[in-house]
Amino acid sequence: MENTNDVSEHSASTDGYPPILDACCGGRMFWWDKQNPLAYYADNREVEKGAFKNNWNPGWCVKPDGIHDFRNMPYDDKTFKLVVFDPPHLTSGSEKSVINTNYGLLNKETWKVDIVAGFAECWRVLDDYGVLIFKWNEANIKAKELLREFPVEPLFGDFTGKTGKTIWVTFMKVPSGG
Repeated sequence: MENTNDVSEHSASTDGYPPILDACCGGRMFWWDKQNPLAYYADNREVEKGAFKNNWNPGWCVKPDGIHDFRNMPYDDKTFKLVVFDPPHLTSGSEKSVINTNYGLLNKETWKVDIVAGFAECWRVLDDYGVLIFKWNEANIKAKELLREFPVEPLFGDFTGKTGKTIWVTFMKVPSGG
């Protein structure tokens, strides 16, 4: 399959960012093209290759284009056409465990406030008629517990994965009166 994502053919935002923001990119595990020029990959951390013992998954790393806190992002309002929000979803375990190294770890006390603030920031940087994709895994917290806290209702979503605990939910930012 030919990659037709030549960024020069697509308009960048007024700030020079590509049209897509992955707000919690981690190891870019669900990206087909992990260097897609249409996307700006951001995370709150950087992890070098070789983070796992016994040479497990030696090429995995977190190398974002920019470091940010998803609750307070440095981008202007309406900068991106598409935002992917796949935040950490676990509230327990060692920060050094394989799963928490891979995905990150939420604060047990502030997880709900943090995720709702992250959603609000993703919504703020999303352009009118832009699409926000929210990915969540119900390992510790049910999706419906979070979705009812968000200020807008999703268009659609579906559970996936081996155990059916991962949900992908899609929102569109329709301006008021639009």
